[in-house]
Amino acid sequence: MIEWLPSADVYLHREPVDFRKAINGLSVIVEDALGLSPFSPALFVFCNKRRTQLKVLYWDETGFALWQKRLEKEKFKWPKRGDSAIHITHEQWLWLLRGFNFNDLTPHQKLSFSSVA
Repeated sequence: MIEWLPSADVYLHREPVDFRKAINGLSVIVEDALGLSPFSPALFVFCNKRRTQLKVLYWDETGFALWQKRLEKEKFKWPKRGDSAIHITHEQWLWLLRGFNFNDLTPHQKLSFSSVA
């Protein structure tokens, strides 16, 4: 599997996408429907209508890359349809790839201290 930087933003396009679309068509969706730049250091994730496939579009500073995953028996736990994209954490992205519903999982609250006393 490809390892993406944990610092990269991850955006899920909520509406199903025609998977005949490739880099150019998905880039237009990022710009027009999501209002984001496809050249930003982010992963743009799309799902098909049956929720059995994902496509990930990203710019790696030398060109666009397109990654696809197809499930043979299961379905991805995809958020409900809506107008805008959902921004998720890197951890939630990994959960989604492993088949977890990231809306039901909440990690422990992150703490930040400046002293031990």
